[in-house]
Amino acid sequence: MTQRVVIHWGLSSLHGWGVYGLNLALAWAGDAAVEAATDYEIVPKHITLDPLQWHALASFRSRSANLRAQLLRQKAEPITLNAVLLTALGNDLQPQPGPLGGALMGRPSFGTVFFEREALGPKARESLARHAAIIAGSSWNAEVLCAHGAPAVELVLQGIDPALFHPAPCRGLFPGRFVVFSGGKLESRKGQDNVIAAWRIFAESHPDALLIAGWHNHWPEGARGIDASRRAAPLPFRADGAPDIAAWVAANGIRPEQFLDLGVVPNALMPTVLREADAAIFPNRCEGGTNLVAMEAMACGVPTILSANTGHLDLLRDGTALALADQRPIPSAPGWCESNIEEILAALETLYTDRARARDIGAAGAKLLAGLTWAKTAAEMKRVINAP
Repeated sequence: MTQRVVIHWGLSSLHGWGVYGLNLALAWAGDAAVEAATDYEIVPKHITLDPLQWHALASFRSRSANLRAQLLRQKAEPITLNAVLLTALGNDLQPQPGPLGGALMGRPSFGTVFFEREALGPKARESLARHAAIIAGSSWNAEVLCAHGAPAVELVLQGIDPALFHPAPCRGLFPGRFVVFSGGKLESRKGQDNVIAAWRIFAESHPDALLIAGWHNHWPEGARGIDASRRAAPLPFRADGAPDIAAWVAANGIRPEQFLDLGVVPNALMPTVLREADAAIFPNRCEGGTNLVAMEAMACGVPTILSANTGHLDLLRDGTALALADQRPIPSAPGWCESNIEEILAALETLYTDRARARDIGAAGAKLLAGLTWAKTAAEMKRVINAP
């Protein structure tokens, strides 16, 4: 029997949720047991796919357009679909409304969540009751949900596309340089101020070092507050409200030849960027999921440094990454932890000086991630929604 499934969030190649939805749609495109669609508008300019993938999504796009048109003809009131609904939940487990602003429910509804706070309020408890199960994107999220008495919690980790993200030769665009990649939208949670604070010191004693940053934030207001740690000079903003990353780097005493801002890069173009890196660093304060950017770096065989907290713990197995073990709780943000700058510097120095160990770490990380694919994520999702 074919199961109708509606993905209640937008598809994109430019941010985490979008990449998640896009890869679910692609994985289910060839599955006769799943008839998937989204009620969100599909915007081709926001999606980077090859012609064969666009062809594979033809039926999905058609069903999605028909569903959206149908919903837009309804009144702005609660609607229950004759399909399973996978809905993205934000902090406090709050769903987005349907196209006209009314609540959207399914038969049944499943909440998918990557929350970033340990404390869940009364609204979260109400949301638990409206969903057949909550699908957590990390073991940490699952544990917090269970601690709050969630009656049904399923753990489904994000994946990577192994056709794109795998070890392969780099192009050697930076000969003689020690290239370090840092990714994730610019905000306090992602800890780019920690990266800047450590890089300021590391770069000074390693003139061959180059930091490549994929920090673009589609919601630039989210970058405000990154100065709270006071570990780096304040982040300046341009007249248009966007963070001025170049000015921030300069204010922190980092030479321009030791920093490269990538800007916006579609997900499908990231593998060749990542393979130029000798290391990747993620001293994040919290991850509701497993940190998709870190997963993709590890999948490409890049030796990776991870803060040992929250969702990152699902990626830290025997030798798969260098763990920043000194994690100190941040009282003002329950669940968040602060990394030690000295430990970050020591990890960078290890990967710089011991290339054999770095290769072993990269290989172990790639082996782990080869088993965490979007196909596996989609299969786990299908298991959850088809469970009796």
